[in-house]
Amino acid sequence: MSLEKLKSKLLSSGISQRSVPNPGGSYVAVNVRGITAYVAIQFPIDKGDLHFAGKLGAEVSTIEGYQAARIAAMNVLGQIDKHLGFEQIEGLNHIDIYYTASGDWNDAPKAADGASDLFLEIMGDAGKHTRAIFGVERLPNFSCIAVTASFTILK
Repeated sequence: MSLEKLKSKLLSSGISQRSVPNPGGSYVAVNVRGITAYVAIQFPIDKGDLHFAGKLGAEVSTIEGYQAARIAAMNVLGQIDKHLGFEQIEGLNHIDIYYTASGDWNDAPKAADGASDLFLEIMGDAGKHTRAIFGVERLPNFSCIAVTASFTILK
């Protein structure tokens, strides 16, 4: 996919450098080591507001979890664009998805697909990735889902 087409898809999806959240602690949003860029945990924050607070299967539906994962993934891409620029990226390697849920909820792969689908839509083949999904007791600000990612940088 051409850089122009990628930038166009980013903008049409509402992803821009100016809208990405700042880190919530003593860390950086993107850390580069060698040819790998690691993006710190991103939450479903849009225009400064956390969306979909609560536990999946209780206060947040699976469909809303999908949307939340999609927003978090948009923030991952926004961080890459802001700190490196997509002209430096070869492709997405791996994502980790963290979620909180009620005890009887078991649709984590469906919610996580919100992030995976967005990466594939925006990046095409360069967005193909592996992933891991982790259920956790609590996320900051009672977010229902969060995403981290690693990318390969062009040599």
